[in-house]
Amino acid sequence: MAKKKLTADRARQELTPEQYSSIAKSDNFRKLIRTKKTFIIPLTIFFLCFYFALPILTSYTNILNHSFYGSITWAWVFAFLQFIMTWAFCMIYYKKATKFDRISDQIVAEKERSL
Repeated sequence: MAKKKLTADRARQELTPEQYSSIAKSDNFRKLIRTKKTFIIPLTIFFLCFYFALPILTSYTNILNHSFYGSITWAWVFAFLQFIMTWAFCMIYYKKATKFDRISDQIVAEKERSL
């Protein structure tokens, strides 16, 4: 697997700007970019909203000041959930990025065969 990956990386380094341009115009590449955008943009929007909700809610409202359990308030729970969300998103993205890498390797391999 490592040898195969090294070959694909070397092939990318040897491509000319014209070849990169033809790859960028291909249907498979456009489909890959569309797929990545439909995955990354909603995840990013959710992450930013969830991340900025804590400082906004604690600064301008009293919603998170209520007790969750004993002396632990909802602000602490929300802050802890942000760590969990970050770790979860990192794991999800890692798995998805592996698929994106495989698809991009296939696109480069198809271009090499057509040369």
